[in-house]
Amino acid sequence: MISDFKFWHFFLNQGQLIHNLRHTEMRQINKRLAVILVLGLIVFALPEIWGMNTGSLTPLLAAGMFDGYTLARWTSLVGTLLWGGLYLSFHLYIAAYLYGRIIGIPWKAMIVMQAYVTALLVLEKGLIFGIFAWNGYTMAFSPFSFGPIAATFLDNSYLIYFFNQLTLFTSLIIAIQYRFIKNFSRVSPKIILLSLIVIHVISALIVALFSQIPVDEMLRDFMQGGPIL
Repeated sequence: MISDFKFWHFFLNQGQLIHNLRHTEMRQINKRLAVILVLGLIVFALPEIWGMNTGSLTPLLAAGMFDGYTLARWTSLVGTLLWGGLYLSFHLYIAAYLYGRIIGIPWKAMIVMQAYVTALLVLEKGLIFGIFAWNGYTMAFSPFSFGPIAATFLDNSYLIYFFNQLTLFTSLIIAIQYRFIKNFSRVSPKIILLSLIVIHVISALIVALFSQIPVDEMLRDFMQGGPIL
């Protein structure tokens, strides 16, 4: 029996999706993945094109270094697209492969699960861009995370960035992953849920560490011919 992967239809009918993955040959998965990747790259590029988070490059413009400023903006855009491609590929393919290998779940089920995970991450990033563009300013923290709350009573920037990685979308992602893995694995549901929470907490700790790297300042110093570090 053959069925088609209708992304939005199955988003609200995941019980039927899991049934179809088990008992039918599902088509058009790669087409949906391609759409997610393209939309994801667009969402990554939009803030750069808009000029968000490029304030550190303004001194180049103020100093009349127009060629250097233009080159820096293009370099920043290319770097963002490369990072976006790696980010999306990791969440789609590498994460699906790791979950499948570690838990012993079919690849197709895991890639579909991660398609929804990646789509939620892209949606979150797109909403953040929309909010910032509408209000005409940006901030270092996601309005959907615990980062803004943490910043009101914590002085440790690492902890603030850590809480910034824990968002409302993180809860939705854990819920989706839990339901998929529970239906394709014999592992105790409690262990699955606890493991997913631990994985996302560890991921947030790692991302928070990299979030403190001043990439924009390094790019500005590089364009000005100064020391990068």
